[in-house]
Amino acid sequence: MTDLSAVPTAVEAFAETTASALSPSVLVVNHPLVQHKVTLVRSEDTTTDNFRRLVREISQLLTYEATRDLAMETVSIRTPVAPMESPVLSGKKLCLVSILRAGNGFLDGMLELLPAARVGHIGLYRDPETLEPIEYYFKMPEDIEERLVIVVDPMLATGNSAIAALNRLKERGVTALKYVCLIASRQGLRALQAAHPDVLIVTAAIDETLNEHGYIVPGLGDAGDRLYGTK
Repeated sequence: MTDLSAVPTAVEAFAETTASALSPSVLVVNHPLVQHKVTLVRSEDTTTDNFRRLVREISQLLTYEATRDLAMETVSIRTPVAPMESPVLSGKKLCLVSILRAGNGFLDGMLELLPAARVGHIGLYRDPETLEPIEYYFKMPEDIEERLVIVVDPMLATGNSAIAALNRLKERGVTALKYVCLIASRQGLRALQAAHPDVLIVTAAIDETLNEHGYIVPGLGDAGDRLYGTK
């Protein structure tokens, strides 16, 4: 009889594989709640309203990991029982930068946890022939170079849009950067790490391949279309 206690679960096998294959600059959040919601969000049977809700929920869970090392300071407060010293966030409020348009689906959930965060937007679309990003909009807080910036976009496919966005932010003087996505392709991860090895990438899943149109396989389709019902 097989000793089932010695057989790893799917989640344990996933965690072992990703941990051994990735560099320290990539964090795969393999919490069971995250992985469960990723499965639901991938399904073509998931309706637009449920897709939108799931993306918002996943973004919040990923935010916990992306902000784990935020700076803290101690302040004096009084509870109903006694005075005490207690920690709060310190320094400039961070900035969330959405890569339009799908990034806004992540932004909504993250702002529920970080309501004081500043927000920037980068408008990029992908040339269907070259798959290269073309910028059409760029709006940031004036003092963005003084802030920790978290760039958000559900899908890291070729990596071209992410690289272009990070390039523009570094041109503006930003030195503290992170990148959060829902699903990344291995090709996109390699490209982004090569271009910006100093940027932590936080994702919920890694898929192996891209198709001829630059979509992640198996992925979840076009995140923007599924968020906004435009497919």
